[in-house]
Amino acid sequence: MGRLVIVSNRVPSPRERTQPAGGLTVGLADAIKGQPSLWFGWSGSSQGKESPAPTPELAEQGGVTYATIDLTAKQHEGFYQGFSNGILWPVCHYRLGLMQYSREELETYLEVNAIFARSLKTLLKPDDVIWVQDYHLFPLGEALRREGVTSKIGFFLHIPFPPEALFRALPGADLLLADLGAYDVVGVQTQQDADNMNQSLSALGVEVQAQSFPIGIDPVAFAKQALRGETSKEMARLTQALNGRALILGVDRLDYSKGIPERFRGFERLLQRFPAHRGKVSFLQIAPVSRGEVAEYKALRRELDELSGRINGNWAEIDWIPLRYITRALPRKVLAGVHRRAAVGLVTPLRDGMNLVAKEYVAAQDAADPGVLVLSRFAGAAPELSDAVMVNPYDPDEIAEALDQALTMGLKERSRRWEAMNEAVHRVTAATWARDFLAVLNATPERKPHASHR
Repeated sequence: MGRLVIVSNRVPSPRERTQPAGGLTVGLADAIKGQPSLWFGWSGSSQGKESPAPTPELAEQGGVTYATIDLTAKQHEGFYQGFSNGILWPVCHYRLGLMQYSREELETYLEVNAIFARSLKTLLKPDDVIWVQDYHLFPLGEALRREGVTSKIGFFLHIPFPPEALFRALPGADLLLADLGAYDVVGVQTQQDADNMNQSLSALGVEVQAQSFPIGIDPVAFAKQALRGETSKEMARLTQALNGRALILGVDRLDYSKGIPERFRGFERLLQRFPAHRGKVSFLQIAPVSRGEVAEYKALRRELDELSGRINGNWAEIDWIPLRYITRALPRKVLAGVHRRAAVGLVTPLRDGMNLVAKEYVAAQDAADPGVLVLSRFAGAAPELSDAVMVNPYDPDEIAEALDQALTMGLKERSRRWEAMNEAVHRVTAATWARDFLAVLNATPERKPHASHR
């Protein structure tokens, strides 16, 4: 077996290579463990010079070769901020009204994928197996085939895939769907995503079919982090601030897909409708800012600032702040400890590919006194974590009722629900995700030279 070649928009930083934090880096760290590997992608720098095939910069760390290229500022703007996150992201999250389509940005997106292909080709060996990651790189397989690459190539989409009628409203959608035919295996998070994508692919006569490979976490490692985090100085400060109150916890990147304003309104309804919880519960929302230069994200932050101010202004007491809202990241060990401390994990995305925060909350719990997960039915994790208290995140009253149920739930019921979810979190992990996908990819027959459709 040859090398595993991973391609992603960004390559992990030197620190992330030894201490992976996010779901993608954790899952892929397991995939590359113990075998010759190359990880290729953008360096994170937009100071590059115009080039049809930038020379990759190579670095060895932990037995893995990391290869990065720079982009120009214009390429980064059109490829990453423009088409990937201003167009594909909202469409794939069922938010067609937020799409701001530009043909120029589509052309830049295709151009950058072609640059990735030409630069990567210079590093490839005949028996390499290539695994392409996520929505930034839909066309990369086709671009590699046009360069004459006959290696096995798989593609995994980490975000949701919408129904055919919605996705094909995107100008250029048919081109992207046809490009998926260059891959040997296409993976998505859930069966619903696979069904949606296959409907679109079949309508165009594309032969490849999407398969579901749900991603997970390393629950054993996260549980150990939670135990260590429980004794940190930060946790001591949090315990003092709570002063015996129950903690509701939300942890999300600041993004409109996460349903944070709806969550704030649900918490406000809890205080309005269930007065027994006033003064006895605190809600901590951790929402590190991302893509802060994008207009929609600036508007979201303003909305959350206003909502949190209103809720605290209306309900706070001299010795009680109902809602604490933090827009910076916490160290992972501390965050794991906060998960363990929380009586309720509130995870209410409007639409998510998987949502690993829900799985981290479950993994962090104390088996002797577990908390309760309140989960959106539109999270990709919902089918696996069906013993959570499920909610429709668009209904603040339903969130309020679920929070009241969670906060008043007895130990026997909490334990029953947690044990079932904990078993699911240990059954589907980051390691099983990588293993299962690569087993299917490695089992595919060798390809003949590819005839491009464009």
